[in-house]
Amino acid sequence: MYEISAHRKGTNAMSRNDENNYTLRPLTIDDAEEYNALLRYAFQVTEQELAETGWKDDEITQSKFPVLQRADVLGCFNGDDLIAQFAVYPLDMNIYGMKYSVGFVTSVCTYPEYTGHGIMKRLMIQSLIRMRDAHKSFALLYPYSIPLYRGLGWEIISNKMTYTIKDTQIPRKLNEPGYVRRVSWDDKEFKELHTKFAEKTHGCLYRNNLAWEEYWRWDEDDTSVAIYYSKDDVPYGYMVYMISSDVMHVKEMIYLNREAQLGLWEFIHAHDSMIDEVRGNNYYSEPIAFELDDSDIKETIRPYTMGRIIDIRQFFAKYACDPDEPSVCIRFYIEDDLLAWNNGYFTYLFDNGRCIETEQQPDYEVSMSIGTLTTLMLGYKTAEKLHIMDKIQASDEAIEHLDDILFHRIPYVSDYI
Repeated sequence: MYEISAHRKGTNAMSRNDENNYTLRPLTIDDAEEYNALLRYAFQVTEQELAETGWKDDEITQSKFPVLQRADVLGCFNGDDLIAQFAVYPLDMNIYGMKYSVGFVTSVCTYPEYTGHGIMKRLMIQSLIRMRDAHKSFALLYPYSIPLYRGLGWEIISNKMTYTIKDTQIPRKLNEPGYVRRVSWDDKEFKELHTKFAEKTHGCLYRNNLAWEEYWRWDEDDTSVAIYYSKDDVPYGYMVYMISSDVMHVKEMIYLNREAQLGLWEFIHAHDSMIDEVRGNNYYSEPIAFELDDSDIKETIRPYTMGRIIDIRQFFAKYACDPDEPSVCIRFYIEDDLLAWNNGYFTYLFDNGRCIETEQQPDYEVSMSIGTLTTLMLGYKTAEKLHIMDKIQASDEAIEHLDDILFHRIPYVSDYI
């Protein structure tokens, strides 16, 4: 998510008395010029920078038409002037094998003379209400400020790991039975592979046309896609990469099995005479150093996306838990300072892999904020760790049973929208 205050020359700061003139409404393609102008100011994108990345004249404006047509974009106006905006991309997300309709929040920005007026909070609340009405029980974003969004009920749910590997450290002599073929950006098997990966990977987003457009928006023309095929010609993995200044930059590598993973590294090794090192991104939240013969590589980890449960009842209605564990009834006391419908007690029976709201007497009670509930249910942190951090108030026995019944896999989120 982006939230940046933009400076607009020639505009005087407005007094708080003008807040009565603020109106919120959805944006349409008729608002494209003002929408684009606010984005350009917010992110300080100059004509020269656009030209250097291959954009011409009004292409950036034209590129945003699909966003205004297919995303839910709310704008705040002072009279006829657009002063802030808040966009939500409609996507599907795999949450423990269940396909959830979610909103990916992005393009959030305001002119600086209007900061401190509570505009962004108003836009966020209205957007979350619209998502709830559209049966989207979960939202995620790329945070501009983690403390800011934590205060609004959002919490970290995924990591981004980066690595740098010298050419001498690239795995070699793997001799996988399949082969790798480079394909075009719009290759059908390439996109179908991602869908298959999303179907089996907790946290992964299903990419619709709008998401694929954003995926490629700022990539250079020499970015390549390579698919790994088994010996019987079945695609099982791909990597998106670019070679520049003797460095291979791996934007994304996914695989459906171990063979494809090793086969793609074999393909990387085939470039060792062309490159000095490999720099890549890893969204599995699992360091790759241990798998290398020479594990003395540079790896970094940082929080990537934040999430928020919009509506507890809608979210739990589809949520999957461990069917092999004995049933347990837990009463949650949740605090949500932003969305009143999430405040209070919610009692759920975790039974046979499902979560059923019930009025029966609970076995245990637990208390936490909506942000803590979000990171717990998405698997980023266990109940035990959150309890140790005083994020959950409950007995040790309740924490143990809660961790037993829930799955614990950190979400894979690779998209930057």
